[in-house]
Amino acid sequence: MAESLFDQLKKSGLVSEQKAKQAKKAKGKAQFQQTKQSKAQKSQEALPSASDDPVARAAEEKAERARQLNLERQQQLAKKAMQAEVRQIIESNRLSGYEGSVRYHFADNGTVKTLGVNHQTHQRLGCAQVRIARFDGGYALIPAIAAEKIEQRDPDVLIAVPQAEAALSKEEKDYYAQFDVPDDLMW
Repeated sequence: MAESLFDQLKKSGLVSEQKAKQAKKAKGKAQFQQTKQSKAQKSQEALPSASDDPVARAAEEKAERARQLNLERQQQLAKKAMQAEVRQIIESNRLSGYEGSVRYHFADNGTVKTLGVNHQTHQRLGCAQVRIARFDGGYALIPAIAAEKIEQRDPDVLIAVPQAEAALSKEEKDYYAQFDVPDDLMW
């Protein structure tokens, strides 16, 4: 039988036993790496894309729902924090001792409401130095500075200040200018 090339080199003394083992080991490692890489390439080519895989698509949808729920929770927490800030501003700046016999009428959601206030508070309400805020199912009077802070956070808490001048046209203003209105008129 014919001898292998290795056996022939060994007999002639060109290759030692130790070098032969090292060469065989290196050749085996190279073949192993090559087969490993080719298998990895084949498996990547065989994998369907994420849009075709129902499991991957379901995982993406679940992640998107989780993001949406998290966003909603964050918005609710921010809204609660804003309401707590508004409540704290009203509680800390709430006016007291304004009660009196003078009636102040204001509109809230289409209904006319009445507060009994003293004369000084009535004047301050008229020139918007004091504002009315919805608070605990009722109303609270607060200074204009606190009202500005509340308006930045939640303008729906404040009762709108009537703007009679803005509603009138120039012709109407000129017409009503000829009539004299007493300063002490209250209704």
